[in-house]
Parts: sequence; structure tokens; C-alpha cells
Amino acid sequence: MPGPDLEQLKQQVIACRRCPRLVAWREEIAQTKRRAYRDWTYWGRPVPGFGDPRARLLLVGLAPGAHGANRTGRMFTGDGSGDFLYAALHRAGFASQPTSRSRDDGLQLWDCYITAVARCAPPQNRPTAAEIANCRPFLQQEIALLRRVQVVVALGQVAFNGYLRALQEMGQPLPRLTFRHGAHYPLAELAQRPGLPHLLAAYHPSRQNTQTGRLTAAMYDELFHQVKRLLNPGDRAS
Repeated sequence: MPGPDLEQLKQQVIACRRCPRLVAWREEIAQTKRRAYRDWTYWGRPVPGFGDPRARLLLVGLAPGAHGANRTGRMFTGDGSGDFLYAALHRAGFASQPTSRSRDDGLQLWDCYITAVARCAPPQNRPTAAEIANCRPFLQQEIALLRRVQVVVALGQVAFNGYLRALQEMGQPLPRLTFRHGAHYPLAELAQRPGLPHLLAAYHPSRQNTQTGRLTAAMYDELFHQVKRLLNPGDRAS
């Protein structure tokens, strides 16, 4: 029996209630809200992946923000992390606009798809290992369905480890790899498995990183320039 396509998978993600702690938290936040968003109807459900189904670039994040994607229903939308990320994607030519305010604001991704290792907003932005494991089948199905991906960017160490764990559970014999911003791992060579993508590690665009100067716009510009250098120019999405 064939597996789901991306649209069917999105509906499975949205309906998920596997993690009682996360269900309770995301729904509580959706009711109590932040004062600045008191007029919003919060999404308050798991957040599915978003982007171009023929993408050659896959971005993997950590989890929805409590008042960002948990409010808007779209990854990296409605908070400072999204402002930083989408501005960089726009400068690099992967996004149609530099801002992302709501899931119906017209934003389009070109040759890029965004997902995360956890789909529900977690308390203190820290999903447990068990909660990430509960979400892992969703990520693995996306990996299988996004057949054109050539470059994966892991946004933060949790996303980096979660993506590698997903591949290992899918039977890919990967060595132990170390997270550091700017690290580049040609997985096809390392695993001797043609077809695996390049993996780039990057700091997460959290305010903790961007407001302290640990992560700058120039660093992300260089990251996405590297992505474009790694993409096969003869295999553009169309």
C-alpha cells in the first residue's frame, strides 16, 4: 500500500496528539495568548512542513515557537527567528518576500522546504528525547517524499542530531559527526551511499543567538551562498 503524499502527511501531522505534555502546553498557550496577540486565533496544533515539494534545499529546525508558529500555523512565522531566517532566504533567492507574518500572507518558497524535528511548541523550547522520537517518523516520511533534496541545513544542534538520527534509523551507515556552525558534511561520501545530500550545520536563528551577535546576517548570507554553490545547476526545480 503506498504511503502518504506531502499533503496527506501534513494532515497526519496536524491531527497528532502523541505527546500529552506538548498537547497540554500548545493548547494552553493558544488560550492564554500573549497580550500583543490577544486578538489572534492561535493555531494551537502541530505545525506541518512548508515549502516547495520539488525543493533541492531542506531546512530542519527545532520546534514551533509558542507565540510564533504555534500562533500562525506555519514554520518560522510570526517571531524573531522567522524574521531573521526569511530575510536571509529572500536575499538568497529562496523566498518571495523577506517577512513572514501569517500563513496566508502570500509567502512562497522556491526550491526550499522547511520542517523541524518536533512539531509542537514545547515548554522552554525544549522537547524531550521521547517527544522528538515520537515526531521522527514524520521527518523520515518527509525525507522519503522530498526526493530532489541535495542540501540539508540543520538549524541548531538538536536539529542536526535529530536529522542524523532519522537517517540512521532509515538504514544509512553514518559516522559520528560534530555540530559546529558552518560545518559541511558530504553524506554520500561519508556513508558511501550515492544520493544522500550535503549536510550543513548552522546556528539556530533564535534571538538568543542573533541579539548577542553570535549569529549575524552576514553569517547566514555566507551559509546560503554555500548552499547555492553545492546545488547541482543542471537539476533546478521546475
